Amino acid sequence: MKKMHSLSLSFHDPEAERAFLRHLLPRLRQQGRAAIIVGVVVYFLYGALDHLFVPGNLLGLIWEIRLEALVLPAAVLVLTFTRWFEQANQWPLALVGLSSGLGLIAMLWYLPLESSAYYYPGLLLATFYTYILLGCRFIQALVVNLLVLALYNLLFGHLRPTPEAVLLSQNFFIISANLIGGVAGYLTEFNRRQLYLREVQIDDERRRHLERSLHDRLTGLPNRDLLDDRIRQALAMARRDAARHAGFFVDLDGFKHVNDCFGHDHGDIVLREVARRLAGAMRETDTISRLGGDEFFMLVQDIGSCDSAAHLAGKLIALVEEPIPGIPGEHRLSASIGICLFPGIGVRTPDAIIRAADLAMYQAKAAGKRGYCFAEGVIT
Repeated sequence: MKKMHSLSLSFHDPEAERAFLRHLLPRLRQQGRAAIIVGVVVYFLYGALDHLFVPGNLLGLIWEIRLEALVLPAAVLVLTFTRWFEQANQWPLALVGLSSGLGLIAMLWYLPLESSAYYYPGLLLATFYTYILLGCRFIQALVVNLLVLALYNLLFGHLRPTPEAVLLSQNFFIISANLIGGVAGYLTEFNRRQLYLREVQIDDERRRHLERSLHDRLTGLPNRDLLDDRIRQALAMARRDAARHAGFFVDLDGFKHVNDCFGHDHGDIVLREVARRLAGAMRETDTISRLGGDEFFMLVQDIGSCDSAAHLAGKLIALVEEPIPGIPGEHRLSASIGICLFPGIGVRTPDAIIRAADLAMYQAKAAGKRGYCFAEGVIT
């Protein structure tokens, strides 16, 4: 499991952190939009109290402050619909919480003490709003709320002294809101990151299981199931683009003798080395599969002509015949190859293509081995 910083909760691995933030982005867009809309509605509903607690001469000023405090949330809401939100999202959302807190502090600054008591609870709402609803990270919500707390004490503890009992009471509730909201925000982000890591782990395990189920355990090459799927894709492409592809059935000459003389461990080494050489001769668009034993099948897309297929077959035989470390020269391997070009008459399925190439390989063996043969009955 990836390690996280104990306070910020960021992953120590920068790539893991970037991957997590990309994973989080769609949910963050939706949550941010919903939170901003809810916050704007609550801010306006707060105005329902104005006629009860705001002196008439201050009503216009309070509404002016309220509207100014909503400018930044409106701008961030627009940002969530743009591609710029992908590069900048956490801090803009956190600043929405800061804007709501600063707006309330500005209102409290102008209201008389007896009226401000009814607006002060809005700071507690803004605290929980920033930690829990906006979707910004815990560390950023913490910074924003500490700034609001510090500014509140600077203004009402020093610049405009408030009765000590009132200030202490208000600080107690603001700090308590930070503790409760902060712990909730911390645990939410911590659990979200742990869940993400678990999902990544499960996805990795699923991919590994799929990889193992579709690849040969010894050589790591695609197995018959994956090969069939690749051939089907090639057939579909051939029908669409009129391209010509080829299947090469490769059987090793002399492998049984090597296995009998040196044992299965050496035989496995030989198979892995041959697989590596054959794979090195392929393009990224081609596929090499181990069918079992010492039999390999190579799907070569857009082969072009018979001459190209024959040239490649000769190259493959030469690669197999290169000396293999640990195997004496008198036990040198070679290969017999059957080639099936498709699409063609009677070869419209993966089974038919592999069977035709297999029969051609046996013809190459019958002709003396160490060579290749094209499938009979297939238009070339």
